[in-house]
Amino acid sequence: MHIKRAGIAAIERGDTKYTAVAGTAELLSAIVDKFERENGIRYAKNEVIAGTGAKQLIFNALLATVSPGDEVLICAPYWVSYPDMVALADGHTRILQGSPEHSWKLQPDDLRAAIGPKTRWVILNSPNNPTGAVYTREELRALADVLLEHEHVLVMADDIYEHMRYGGPFYTPVQVEPRLRERTLTVNGVSKVYSMTGWRIGYAGGLAWLIRAMQTLQSQSTSNPSTISQAATLAALEGGTDFLIEWIDELRTCRDLVLDTVARCPGLRCDASDGAFYAFVDCSGATTPSGDVIATDLDFANYLLEAAHVGVVHGSAFGVEHHVRIAYAVPMPTLRDACRRIETACAALTPAVAAV
Repeated sequence: MHIKRAGIAAIERGDTKYTAVAGTAELLSAIVDKFERENGIRYAKNEVIAGTGAKQLIFNALLATVSPGDEVLICAPYWVSYPDMVALADGHTRILQGSPEHSWKLQPDDLRAAIGPKTRWVILNSPNNPTGAVYTREELRALADVLLEHEHVLVMADDIYEHMRYGGPFYTPVQVEPRLRERTLTVNGVSKVYSMTGWRIGYAGGLAWLIRAMQTLQSQSTSNPSTISQAATLAALEGGTDFLIEWIDELRTCRDLVLDTVARCPGLRCDASDGAFYAFVDCSGATTPSGDVIATDLDFANYLLEAAHVGVVHGSAFGVEHHVRIAYAVPMPTLRDACRRIETACAALTPAVAAV
């Protein structure tokens, strides 16, 4: 409620005019404090920026740095927007295929083999959308050792799901390897942890020259983010995250309900995720009661939509076939009904959905 009240108060006192492009001085100070308090990274005010969502900041960073022919390394499964952002910047996306055996996480040997003279960025997303995978300190340490061998490669740390975790601690690359600070952009925001998706505020910390370039792009596109949203975000960052204990417990219950449902559906398989609020479910071919063949993950997603009235996202959108993503950050009654519908729809398939 304090976040909402801060937004209302900003309207009532007339904070509805332009601010500095990168955000108000008060918000930038709160972002600096957040990075130091929670991640152990000390930024100056000219090394942080607020934008209209983390998505805008990622896009601006790529647009400011990627030239035709440059490569951006992304591990699949990946957030759907990354490749399109790279393409809009005239770059080339090189997909590094993750595997369930490694919890879909990028492996050091794969990273080392993929880096070339045209590699501009590597994007790391932890906790991951769509898998919920969370990199440990040791895993980031191994990737950092590879990146230290290639000084021309920039690192994008997409930490938007930082606080959505069910187990161990969270680490971000610069926290693990401070020597990467001078070529890492650490991106975060308030949309997930504070459920402020509609307020559209993301923030980032990184190299002063890159922040300046992102600010220049922002000044000619959106200008400053909403003043009301900035005031609400200031209240959010200064208000703490004690509420998360109860919320994470609720999300864990939702996750377990989905996993139990998947386990009862013949042929479906899904390992427990460590973070975010998604289940990345293995699925494959079957025949519907009407005789239609389900040959792809998109077919399966469409079948669930038509037969169960449940919306999921097909894995091909994330770069991995034969999977679907189920989002479970919904009210428990809604989720129970959706799980019941999924189970009923899968039971009607002949032969049953078989794991690939």
